[in-house]
Amino acid sequence: MRAFDFKAPADLEAARTALSAGGASAVAGGTSLVDLMKLGVERPRAVVDINALPLTGIERVENTVRIGALVRNSDAAYDALVAESFPVLSQALLAGASAQLRNMATMGGNLMQRTRCTYFRDTDWACNKRVPGSGCSAIEGVNRNHAVLGAGEACVAVHPSDMSTALAMLDAQIVVAGDHGERRIAFADFHREPGATPNIETTLAPGELILGIVLPLTPFFRNSAYVKIRDRASYAFALASAAVALDVQGGTIAAARVALGGVATKPWRSSEAEAALVGRPATRDTYRAAADAALAHARPLRDNAHKIPFAKRALVRALETIGVNA
Repeated sequence: MRAFDFKAPADLEAARTALSAGGASAVAGGTSLVDLMKLGVERPRAVVDINALPLTGIERVENTVRIGALVRNSDAAYDALVAESFPVLSQALLAGASAQLRNMATMGGNLMQRTRCTYFRDTDWACNKRVPGSGCSAIEGVNRNHAVLGAGEACVAVHPSDMSTALAMLDAQIVVAGDHGERRIAFADFHREPGATPNIETTLAPGELILGIVLPLTPFFRNSAYVKIRDRASYAFALASAAVALDVQGGTIAAARVALGGVATKPWRSSEAEAALVGRPATRDTYRAAADAALAHARPLRDNAHKIPFAKRALVRALETIGVNA
């Protein structure tokens, strides 16, 4: 780890100023950044501790719930309003990492979580995400855990966040502060597919700071679930996961939300699966058709074709958990 300046601003404007300087990174729980600094993957000139900022609340604001960026993952998971209104989010948070890490990790930090791709985290290997233009070692390397959706010639790294998979289907908005004041980013637009620039992972502008997450209190989001398939029962990233919500009226699906995790280069909202569900009977056959639609465009690599049936099974299981089964 190379030397860096450390700053601990007391207010939002001071934090923004510190982050606007080139080469600065924000730290809250430190569960990701510190590891990457030790590995030499992240090399900020300055680390800005934002824990003093007043971003730790969870509150209902009219027909939405706002969760502050510095709310710890464990606090959000066990919050009564979150657990009742968005069970899928509570379940996804509790499926991530370990209790110790959830007690440190923050909601804003989780949004910025970077891939666990071995080639990204080992500086001896070529990685376009770490060194643009150097190549992607995973394409011809060991790629069991890599993406089957949203990948390209420059990068096949999978997005690791359970929480973000849930947020992808909850119509979330990310509130950020920058040089021109506050703005909201639709969750679907927050993370970028790698394309030709996999090193640019979000649509945050330089110096912008995440303030919180806003979730609409859509009634049928209470009927939601998260299912995760992994190598072991805890402290493991998803091989495939599914976050779903259904509005079932008289045995027919009136509305649906579907997102997949562990299989794509970003949290993956599946409009194809949603279209295959709405207007159809809430049956296992419908759920299987939706799973087929969700993975219709998947492109497996040499070692990760198993992710396709895993994702389909996770999706069907999640839908059966909250829907009417035939």
